Amino acid sequence: MRVLLVSTYDLGRQPFGLASPAAWLQQSGVQVDCIDTSREKLTDERIGAAGLVAFYLPMHTATRLASPLIDRVRRVNPEATLAAYGLYAPINAAWLRDKGVAHVLGPEGEQELVAVAGGGKPGNSPDGPGRLAPHRDGLLPLARYAALQMPDGSRRIVGSTDATRGCKHLCRHCPIVPVYNGRFHAIPADSVLADVRQQVASGAQHISFGDPDFFNGPTHARRIVERLASEFPGLTYDVTIKVEHLLKHRDMLPLLARTGCLFVTSAVESIDDAVLNHLRKGHTRADFVASVHLCRDAGLALSPTFVPFTPWTTLEGYDELLHTLDALDLTERVAPIQLAIRLLITNGSPLLELPDIQAVIDEFDPASLTWPWRHADPRVDALQQEVMRGVTSRSREPRTVAHMTEAWYCCAEPSAEDIRLI
Repeated sequence: MRVLLVSTYDLGRQPFGLASPAAWLQQSGVQVDCIDTSREKLTDERIGAAGLVAFYLPMHTATRLASPLIDRVRRVNPEATLAAYGLYAPINAAWLRDKGVAHVLGPEGEQELVAVAGGGKPGNSPDGPGRLAPHRDGLLPLARYAALQMPDGSRRIVGSTDATRGCKHLCRHCPIVPVYNGRFHAIPADSVLADVRQQVASGAQHISFGDPDFFNGPTHARRIVERLASEFPGLTYDVTIKVEHLLKHRDMLPLLARTGCLFVTSAVESIDDAVLNHLRKGHTRADFVASVHLCRDAGLALSPTFVPFTPWTTLEGYDELLHTLDALDLTERVAPIQLAIRLLITNGSPLLELPDIQAVIDEFDPASLTWPWRHADPRVDALQQEVMRGVTSRSREPRTVAHMTEAWYCCAEPSAEDIRLI
């Protein structure tokens, strides 16, 4: 059987979710064709040649973009078996099956895909997929993907990989929680380094680690970055780490800086302690402020991300967020779109357990694959829409360009094709 693996969107990165199952399928003697529809057109010929078409769904946007493609595959090749895998496949299982997807797999569906393709039986070992380095030869060159723009105007070709899978935390708004339920495991360091090695050979000058929290396994993280710096001097990287882990493992921050880490992304989400408690983030406003100073002292740039619009957001709280970012000198470290993001409530979200959420949500919307909600104060919803319009209308301006009003300012979003280090 010939398998077609399809990625629709993966944040401008060469999709790890194509490369990893491709390695397993090829090792089992299965013919594999990979396509990233965010970068190239999917032809009817490629659809027609496949006996199994599997869609990689790592996030909400990717899932929505896959919808018309699923319909097209069924129309062009009605004999093909359809599968979906990735973080957003299980939480949208009913919707996918209604669309004709026969096999709904999780984010570690490599061995199951081999079985569906007739190349072997699925295994039960949770770290099974990590034993094989991803196969990237069939993917588009890294130069076709996002670049890292440096302060001097130069750009670095970016590769990406994962050192762990899952997450041991239970943040209520996180899509990882319904699937992993507090579990995570480390991918063997040899496999991680092998993946980095092949990307460096293909021109990568920077590696972006996609782990939800690089410090879920701090000892594993230490081994990875020490080996990275030893084998690839001059290679830079970035990681994502929770605020509470930046504080708990503060002794490791200088190590990150010494081994080439250029910046740390942290999902701060809010500076309002009440909102943070509702989201079950595990940190406070004071913790966030402390983490900013810890990173600076260690020589690391912290890039916080936010979900500023929630059912608990107030106009005063939004204004306080903007002033806090300014006071901490973080304005240029925050992507402008982060100031417009609205809380997404998906199927299976622990947020649905909260009475506050039940009071504001509408019926589930199959078109958006979310539970829509309305703020009790219509002015907050109006503000979010105004901020979003400001971000999208000024998408090519520098981040320092800002429009000030009584309640908000909006810095313009850079090109979606670039990761900017400012």
